[in-house]
Amino acid sequence: MPNRTLAIVTLSTTLWIITCAALPAWADHKPAASIPAADLIQPADFAATLKGSSAPQPLILQVGFKKAYAQAHIPNSEYVGAASDEEGLSALRQRVAKLRTDSAIVIYCGCCPWTKCPNIAAAYDALHELGFKNVKVIHFADDFGTNWVDMGYPTAKGA
Repeated sequence: MPNRTLAIVTLSTTLWIITCAALPAWADHKPAASIPAADLIQPADFAATLKGSSAPQPLILQVGFKKAYAQAHIPNSEYVGAASDEEGLSALRQRVAKLRTDSAIVIYCGCCPWTKCPNIAAAYDALHELGFKNVKVIHFADDFGTNWVDMGYPTAKGA
């Protein structure tokens, strides 16, 4: 019985340490709903823009997870890393460093439902902190698969 008690105490302590270590990251997570509605673009509208415009296309950046990008992504989009971690944010900053701040940029994630996305608001905020004002965000209410792929919009595969 003492070994079982020790195991439970050890497990409880380990879980407590992990939870406490994660709290700052969870506290910093800003919800996607914080992005102004004026900066959102619906998938159907963006797909139509890609299809029918002869105007220069915006820089399209996927700010979610690499595995999702490899499975399917918007053609001509670039993977810059998950904006939920510092490595991804650093890659995002590096990618746009030489651009003019009036450059058109469209970002998307689509890893999960909009209300749970850990990446999109962080990427949006980082771009605005760098002075970019022409940033649009594709609003995937459910996820990229449901709101883009299943709708028959163009996709590319691979890294």
